[in-house]
Parts: sequence; structure tokens; C-alpha cells
Amino acid sequence: MRYVMVHAGGMADRPRPELAGRTPLQASSTPNLDRLAQIGELGRLLTPMDGVRHGSGLIGAAILGYAPRKFYQGPGPLEAASLGVSVTEHDVVYRCTMVTLRPEGGKGGDIKKLGPHVIMDDATAGLIETAEARELIEAINEQVGSETIQFYPGAGHRHLMVWVNGKPRAVCIDPQTIVGRSIADALPTGDGADILRTLMDTAHVILRDHPVNDDRVAAGKKSANCVWLWGEGRAVRWPSLMEKYDIVGAVVATSDVYRGVGISAGLEAVDPDRLADGDLRTKAAVALEELAKKDFVYVHAELTDEVIHGTDIKAKVHGIEEFDRNLVGPLVEGLAKQRPYRFLVICDHSEDPQSPAFYTFGEEGVKGSETVGRRFTEADALAVNMPARDATKFVNKFFSRS
Repeated sequence: MRYVMVHAGGMADRPRPELAGRTPLQASSTPNLDRLAQIGELGRLLTPMDGVRHGSGLIGAAILGYAPRKFYQGPGPLEAASLGVSVTEHDVVYRCTMVTLRPEGGKGGDIKKLGPHVIMDDATAGLIETAEARELIEAINEQVGSETIQFYPGAGHRHLMVWVNGKPRAVCIDPQTIVGRSIADALPTGDGADILRTLMDTAHVILRDHPVNDDRVAAGKKSANCVWLWGEGRAVRWPSLMEKYDIVGAVVATSDVYRGVGISAGLEAVDPDRLADGDLRTKAAVALEELAKKDFVYVHAELTDEVIHGTDIKAKVHGIEEFDRNLVGPLVEGLAKQRPYRFLVICDHSEDPQSPAFYTFGEEGVKGSETVGRRFTEADALAVNMPARDATKFVNKFFSRS
């Protein structure tokens, strides 16, 4: 038996007036996803959220069977696992995001100290490219790095900071939630916050006059004039899926967080160089190559940052249609040649992680009561009129030998 789990990150949504009250999925043409929904079980998955910090990677951990309250410590440790950054259970890992700050009514160079007068202008520093961001992170590490504080380059605007034997109780905020607003109430608070604020202040001083930012401003781009520390957590050891279900598997993902989810679960992470910068057809081909050698593949795909953080809802529709055509279609076609197989497609919400995700689940050769006309949408999953399942327990059904 081959097992394939496809995670459509953030494609579920709310009804949009621009789409005549439909969700982007309802407005999209998705024949491959719809076919899976018609021949498989359709339903909703609820992730236990009591006492759990929200963040990227949480849903991935849950659908692989890891209770978030026990195993999810934030996206920082997952990105560290993906990047091969060695940390101990006593170290605190932070997401270190390149951002653009501006003073009220002024330009970034006028900021003297982070405080109420400073606005979060862009939480991706204008979608800064990796090469420029790496140079900036290295400049910070050269001047601020020490035996206890280290900065590590990642990709684009996403990077890491490790605080050796750090304090894990500071409260930090996702910068994306305060775009266009004052950073005053979003700066770190709690135990250790004074150190984090000092680091961010110092980083701003280093970055605001850096030659890379001079060139960006001259080219009409946004200045990556600060780093934002958040997504913190300590690394917790996860029991291996291989040990629990007697499988060998791989994770196919371009996201560092979701590569980290797979690695933490004991899966082999596919080299990102094989994935052609996230090309969906390439991702499908690589997943099929891995399935020819392994029992299980977890495939994560999400829309681009431009679509997720942009205002063009039609771009989201287009992205969903590409996902169906270029990833799901080739996967289903290839799986038919590797039978028998079991599939699970999960779709979660980009804006509300507490809303139930929905799924379709089935097995080649096992015919249920096919539902003609059913679609892979939020409304169709709700119309099944079945209570939402616990996402952390569904994996037992997925890998069941019966």
C-alpha cells in the first residue's frame, strides 16, 4: 500500500463579495479535487487549540498525529530543523523576519527607536530576495552575534535567531497582523522582552544605512530596515511515524516550516533543489518518484506570498486552479500506475486557523457511495452534516491496515 497526504495550505477561505458571495474554492474550476471528493469520504478536521499558541506548521503537526499542546512549540524550532540548525531543548528559536518600518508620516531613516510612533509598513520587506536578505542577516550576526545569540539566514524575508539557554516566556506577535498599524502594542513583552527589544533596536541601526538598503531604495524598493522576532519555541522531540506505523516516508515541501514538520516526524526531506522553486508539476513528479521507493509521502503546497498577502482575490482563484491542474491531476494519474494507494487531501484556512480544515479521504479499489456533483469546497464539507473529526487522531485511520 502507498499512502499520499496532500496538504493544501491556506486555500480555504470565507465567502467573498468580489466572487458573488462564493469562496475562492467555490469560484475555482477544480475537476481533480472534485473527483476525489466524489469517490472518497468528505469531512472536516478540527485541531485541538486549548492552551496552544497559533502559528505556521501547527496544522501540519496535527494532521500527522502530533497533539499541538504537547509537541507544537511554534514555527521557529521547525524552521531550525529544516535548515539543519542544531539546537538543544534549552535553546529558544525565533523567527527573524525582515520587515519595513516607517515613522508616522515620514521615511524609515527618521526612526530613532522602536516605539508607538513607528508603523509596520511591510511584513515581508517588499518580498526581499534571499541573496540581499542573507547579506543583511550576516551583517547583523557579525555585529550582534555572540555565544548566546546567533542569527541564521533562511530564504526571502524568513530567517532565524537562536537564543542559547534563552527565556521562552516572552510574548511575541506575528508582524503580518499589524501591517499599517503602530508596533507599540506588538513589541515583545514578558520575561526576556527587554533583550529582544534591544536586539531589534540594534538591528534597525545596523540595517537602516546598509548599502543593500541604499540600493533597494534607489531602485524604488522597500528598505529591509529591521528584523522582527516572533514564532518562538523550544525544540521538542517527536516520536517517529516510522516507529509508530512501520512506514518509510518523505516530505515534499518548499516551505522551511513544513519541511521541518516532516523532519521532526522522522520523514526524509526532499532536497529543495529538486523542486524547481515550487513548480507544482515538478513537485508532483518528485512525490511520485519518492512513492516508488517509500510507503508514504506528505506533500505540502501553498499559494505564493504575493497571493496570500495581496488583495487580488482572483489571483487566489487562479492559484487554486493551478494547484488542481498541475499538482493534484498529475499525482492522481501517477498513483493509478502505483496501485494500491490511499489518499488524503487536507485544506486549511489562511486567515482563521481555528476554523476546521476539511478533507477528502479514500482508497483505490474501495468503492463507496459515489456522490455525483459533490465538490471539494468548504460548503460541501459542511453539508455532509457529520461532526468534525479530531485532526490529531485521523492519522490512525489513514495508516490503518484494515
